[in-house]
Amino acid sequence: MPSFDIVSEVDMTEADNALKNVMREIGTRYDFKGSKSMVEMKEGFIAISADDDLKLKQMHELLQGHMQRRGIAPGSLDYQKVEPAAGQSVRQLVKVKEGIDKELARRIVKEIKSGKFKVQVAIQGEELRVTGKKRDDLQEVIAFVKGLAIEQPLQFKNFRD
Repeated sequence: MPSFDIVSEVDMTEADNALKNVMREIGTRYDFKGSKSMVEMKEGFIAISADDDLKLKQMHELLQGHMQRRGIAPGSLDYQKVEPAAGQSVRQLVKVKEGIDKELARRIVKEIKSGKFKVQVAIQGEELRVTGKKRDDLQEVIAFVKGLAIEQPLQFKNFRD
């Protein structure tokens, strides 16, 4: 029976390469000259520290641009609250979203079932397994899920006949 998985993954090596490119660009840009701005990866979080709010916003743009060049969608980044640090400097954690949380998984299952497709959907941890009798039904489900307004980027993997 044909099946495929709906997952939400981020290639962490690509994310690390993007962060290194951001640091390299910060080192060469004139507006960051003499600043103590930096970006680093810590256990699924990206820690951003900047001299002020303006530099933090510029670092957000740099981060999103470099991540997108590396094939990581901006929806994978969840910006946490900005924290003040020493003096005018600020810190912010950015969570890298991986896996589909239960609430989103239930919403996707509900949407697929309301679409009256001839498939079965099972939640397996942080991914969804969609099974059907015909390959065409599965391709319709993929097109349907891509059309849903979901902020988190989804990938469709393990398509089997």
